[in-house]
Amino acid sequence: MRPTAKHLALAAVLAGAGLVSTFVIAADHDEADTSSFTDDAADIGDLYAFHEGGRVTLILTVDGYKLRGDEPNYDADLIYGFHIDTNGDNVADNDIWARFGQNAAGDWGVEFEGIPGHEGSLIAPVDEATSDPDSGASVFAGLRDDPFFFDLQGFQDTLMTGTVAFNPNRDFVALKNTVALAVEFDHAALASDGVAVWATTGRL
Repeated sequence: MRPTAKHLALAAVLAGAGLVSTFVIAADHDEADTSSFTDDAADIGDLYAFHEGGRVTLILTVDGYKLRGDEPNYDADLIYGFHIDTNGDNVADNDIWARFGQNAAGDWGVEFEGIPGHEGSLIAPVDEATSDPDSGASVFAGLRDDPFFFDLQGFQDTLMTGTVAFNPNRDFVALKNTVALAVEFDHAALASDGVAVWATTGRL
């Protein structure tokens, strides 16, 4: 695997009833159209981590800014990684890998491997959530509304004038889609309350 230089890191503390998190490297969105990075399907938008009711949910978004009617870029030669450090040494103790693929009929699906508490892989058609009744692990991958908020005009005006010009009612990402890969599993499978989570994309 040849990993891309593009990655996003999220430091997270799982404690009590919620998840407290801080971004180590900020989301940037759409590098494939604004820099020398030209691999849309590998371009990371955001990484989200949630903890609620004894469950951990991780969501990675890629291939963003899709308008209504735009097709997603599913790529069988890319591998997506969720990496979880459970002891604070900045080395992954759990690696969850996801990869798109097609069946003989040409239908796209996704395969997740390395889900904590789940043996083997978990395969799902795109745009359909799939769960394993034994481990309780759930996965999803497909096109979804981008939850990120960004006032692009305000950002550009701020850069041009030096005066903060953001408008909370102006969202450049509104009505735009992104490819989301999501995995959910029992928190107990991590055997740790404090974790760091980051994501990578790599081309095979």
